[in-house]
Amino acid sequence: MSIKVTLWKSHSGSNERQLATLTGLGLRKIGDTRILQDTPAIRGMVFKVQHLIHQEEVKEAAPKRKRMKPRAIRLRDAARAKAAKENKS
Repeated sequence: MSIKVTLWKSHSGSNERQLATLTGLGLRKIGDTRILQDTPAIRGMVFKVQHLIHQEEVKEAAPKRKRMKPRAIRLRDAARAKAAKENKS
């Protein structure tokens, strides 16, 4: 089971904690929709901003997020790969 959340109302006038909660849920603009895993942590976040969103339970599984390395490390790895390629030539 998963939860489908949609940002329904504007977040202007909300306090910083509610804005951080919306960002944590991945909702930025009105109409943004996310399918999230049904966990107690997500339920608590949804409860905190329930006046701004619509929620419904769906049977489809939430997509897994890919882990990304920090930008600095990705740039470093790309530079090393480029240098290694130049040294081979």
